[in-house]
Amino acid sequence: MARIAGIDLPKNKRGEIGLQYIFGIGHSTAQYILDKANISYDKKVNEWNDDEQTAIRNIINAEFKVEGALRSEVSMSIKRLLDIACYRGLRHRKGLPVRGQRTKTNSRTRKGKRKTVAGKKKVAKK
Repeated sequence: MARIAGIDLPKNKRGEIGLQYIFGIGHSTAQYILDKANISYDKKVNEWNDDEQTAIRNIINAEFKVEGALRSEVSMSIKRLLDIACYRGLRHRKGLPVRGQRTKTNSRTRKGKRKTVAGKKKVAKK
């Protein structure tokens, strides 16, 4: 079991995919780390020996901000936007899309489940 940055990496995944389970490491970053450690992308996580795991750990600790440190930095950035009450901060506060997406349709991820508003009742003609 490879444990890197406080995360248990899945054993039966390729190294390139397994590293992406760490918050802050995506596809290209995982490839960069494996290149620097001289490990094949196709080598599974459970096939890594102790030296390779140590090399990966050292590269991540030296060059990248991941997991807790990155999460706190992101939350502090959002908190700063909220405090200065800029447009992006107001969108965060209201729970609406921040980057200019449309809201008439879509944006359900940010807005949450639909809240149905009752329409006007039609008056019966005599």
